Amino acid sequence: MSMTYRATYDASMADPDAFWMQAAKAIHWTKPPSKALFDRGDNMYEWFADGLTNGCYNAVDRHVEQGRGDQPAIIHDSPITGSKSTLTYAELQTRVASLAGALVAQGVTKGDRVIIYMPMVPEALEAMLACARIGAIHSVVFGGFAAHELAVRIDDCAPKAILAASCGIEPGRVIHYKPLLDDAIAQAQHRPDVCLILQREQERADLIPGRDLDWHAAQEGVAPAACVPVEGNHPAYILYTSGTTGAPKGVVRPTGGHLVALNWTMKNIYQCDPGDVFWAASDVGWVVGHSYICYAPLIHGNTTVVFEGKPVGTPDPGTFWRVISEHNVRSFFTAPTAIRAVKREDPKGTYKAKYDLSGLRALYLAGERADPDTIEWAQNLLQVPVYDHWWQTETGYTIAGNPAGLEALPVKIGSPTVAMPGYDVQILDEAGHPQAPGELGAIAIKLPLPPGTLPTLWNATERFQKSYLTTFPGYYETGDAGMIDDDGYLYIMARTDDVINVAGHRLSTGAMEEVLAAHPDVAECAVVGVSDALKGQSPLGLLCLTSGVNRPHDEITQECVKLVRDQIGPVAAFKTAVVVDRLPKTRSGKILRGTVVKIADSQAFKMPATIDDPAILDEIKAALQTVGYAN
Repeated sequence: MSMTYRATYDASMADPDAFWMQAAKAIHWTKPPSKALFDRGDNMYEWFADGLTNGCYNAVDRHVEQGRGDQPAIIHDSPITGSKSTLTYAELQTRVASLAGALVAQGVTKGDRVIIYMPMVPEALEAMLACARIGAIHSVVFGGFAAHELAVRIDDCAPKAILAASCGIEPGRVIHYKPLLDDAIAQAQHRPDVCLILQREQERADLIPGRDLDWHAAQEGVAPAACVPVEGNHPAYILYTSGTTGAPKGVVRPTGGHLVALNWTMKNIYQCDPGDVFWAASDVGWVVGHSYICYAPLIHGNTTVVFEGKPVGTPDPGTFWRVISEHNVRSFFTAPTAIRAVKREDPKGTYKAKYDLSGLRALYLAGERADPDTIEWAQNLLQVPVYDHWWQTETGYTIAGNPAGLEALPVKIGSPTVAMPGYDVQILDEAGHPQAPGELGAIAIKLPLPPGTLPTLWNATERFQKSYLTTFPGYYETGDAGMIDDDGYLYIMARTDDVINVAGHRLSTGAMEEVLAAHPDVAECAVVGVSDALKGQSPLGLLCLTSGVNRPHDEITQECVKLVRDQIGPVAAFKTAVVVDRLPKTRSGKILRGTVVKIADSQAFKMPATIDDPAILDEIKAALQTVGYAN
């Protein structure tokens, strides 16, 4: 490793205050902070707490003032509706100030919460920025989320206003947002004062007099709002992540640290200079959408792509390549599951030949483990580096990655590379002792976490400490398991609860999935640990086949069992695999392994709020019954 990364990382560890105060100079402050780190006691920390700044000013107004108003800020590309449009920074400033003015006219002020329930349209970003402009705290809830789950979030953050659209559009169907919103408000104890509804031409919703206002009509005749400076520790937003208890956890994102850290990542991790086009193919409902569709690219002066479509079927598996080619995307960020979907439909990558991807510098993957087979396929197809990187809703940006803009480190397939500045990542055993290189253990981060990471949970400090800080005192518990090799490269092997115990041997389901994914007929797979009276747990594989494969399924499953036996050994006790049409996933592409385990073990389970398609669970149950489970 040459000195560039190492020297930068070491500087962040040796003197975090100096390192992050330097990084903070790239942000506009109404009043600069007196220092970077504030220790609040009890393992609680804040960054830049006494500075004054504004997220919207940093993301929009300052670029206009610096003469870049004509640069595209947002490109909207919607293969679902067949529409494309571009907003410049100057146009975005006008629209955001106007929407913020409408919120002010409805009594929304600094510190008030606003829920945003929108599809992938530019107005979703305008809503987020309008809240930041006036110091309101937004909470984006995935558009089309079930009414009950939306009601839970309404009650937790008590919004003064809700910004929503009449509908979302999926391939072949319209999702009616407004009835879901009305149902959620009826179920909730808390009532918002006002709802602003963006009427989409595909479906116009009925508005309830006295509560609902038309998005555009609400802005008529109101004064545009100015940017309100807020403290560095003022919450920019609350983002709910599913909790193990069923009650959602409201991750709080502090304004100052979020601006400083995200701005740093755009050049150092994603290799983007101001003016470059950056595309994160995610959704504003997820943390990736917050950090890398909305805030980071705009803070850094990039052009961001808002994409309303799917990796396949809108209209074909070449849609990603079309968008990259058409809009000259420099860095592309998506989830491994999206690349697997493309690979499954177009295993030879024939659609790519239609497009010129010469402007693309790298593909970044995050959201779940990227199996080596998918990375190698993408590398061969795209002929650019493919960087897996690892982070969480809680952190808001990369914990471990390849700082390609600072120094491109050698890629080791299967590793998201190394810890980023500010993150002291360690592998601990169950007693909290550091593990030797190559030893599997719990991944923990020594406190304090760097700027922009969660300081607490919304209205739940005790729960924050219990969830993250008590297992390993002095550390943040990530909930992931893995190891660090002799070169300092991190390997994420599984969620801690995906390390299964087979007759006393601790085994990673992720390692087994890696082996299965290498089988030429397997497009995607999952391994879960199911109850075993003799061994405690035994692994069970679920396999999705590449399109066009028409060999007998039992041949393929036998080959897969043999592969795991050959590569991991008999100790894995891997004996059972079953072919399924598709895996149950959340809308962000994470496989619902815990739910599969409960179905296999014939246990009662709660329908996951984030599930993409509930009907799939019946298919999984039927498949598992064919191999003796789920009875």
